[in-house]
Amino acid sequence: MTQLNSHFYVAIMAGGIGSRFWPHSRTDNPKQFLDILNTGKTLLQWTYERFAQFIPKENIFVVTHHQYSNKVSDQLPELPVANIVNEPSRKNTAPCVAYISHKIHKQDPLANIICAPADHLIMDGPAFTNACLNALLFVQKNSALLTLGIKPTRPDTGYGYIQFEPQHVADNVYQVKTFTEKPNLELAKTFIQSGDFLWNAGIFVWNVKTILAAFKQYLPEIDELFEQATPALNTPQEKEAIEKVYPQCTNISIDYGIMEKASNVYVIPSNFGWSDLGTWASAYENLEKDYLGNAVQGKNVVVIDATKCMVRVPNEKLVLLQGLDEFIVIDTNDVLLICKKENEQQIKEYVGEIKRNKGEKFL
Repeated sequence: MTQLNSHFYVAIMAGGIGSRFWPHSRTDNPKQFLDILNTGKTLLQWTYERFAQFIPKENIFVVTHHQYSNKVSDQLPELPVANIVNEPSRKNTAPCVAYISHKIHKQDPLANIICAPADHLIMDGPAFTNACLNALLFVQKNSALLTLGIKPTRPDTGYGYIQFEPQHVADNVYQVKTFTEKPNLELAKTFIQSGDFLWNAGIFVWNVKTILAAFKQYLPEIDELFEQATPALNTPQEKEAIEKVYPQCTNISIDYGIMEKASNVYVIPSNFGWSDLGTWASAYENLEKDYLGNAVQGKNVVVIDATKCMVRVPNEKLVLLQGLDEFIVIDTNDVLLICKKENEQQIKEYVGEIKRNKGEKFL
């Protein structure tokens, strides 16, 4: 069965802090380990289950910060402990990809790998499976760095954009022309009108030899560090070797370090009900709302003359909301956040302000 090809792998990246979901997401319990949408499963659990449909379970790896290793084990009890790959520090996505690529290459030089975030929402599982399998089969035969692009539904300034060539090179596979980081609204509108731009979902697919060749060409310092550690990979000495390597790695994203520089970059335009769940407003978009457009999570919330609010409070707390329009209201045991929805991109900055003024107690 193609679905369970033994050379297909996935690396689920689950090391982030998710500070835009503060105060629900905390440093010791970030958003990938939370049930943001009240579904009964965490974002990490949903991600694992999606990939387990078509990737052999022994080929599913979770790359995370070492402080979350036990959380991953608790939430994914069927994942072998050896498949939890612990980063000693946060160095962005390029060192993370280099680490897992060298590790898998040592185990299987014919591997084809999907690298995907742990905290995205995907509504159409079968469409996602089809896009991933199409991508894996393409990179298996071609020296390609491939990404899944999302057909945009609005001129969103919170996403990066991918422009692609008009002629496909294989079934629904197109060469990438340009990457653009988060544009302003006018530019985003232009992108949407042109029809040849996609949202960058940050889901990457490649053959392990292709990505390692790209590291050698574009990020040789990072590649050399992991080459030094390779003899220890998949042995009891791995932890010690990686702890020596990581502090020397540049803090750089795979997008900026390789994807924006390489010439063999391709995209599959996709439509599988995707959201990166990056902010409270994106959670609001995906939750049920009352007749006034309020998305309320909490059993004892009374709403009077309030519209289009995102509200999450403990079930045991009575909260009366009056007169607010388009606000985010998040209450936890020790923090209350009340913030205009239009300012939600600044929550990350507010968290920095709290760290400076109040220390890390509330983070």
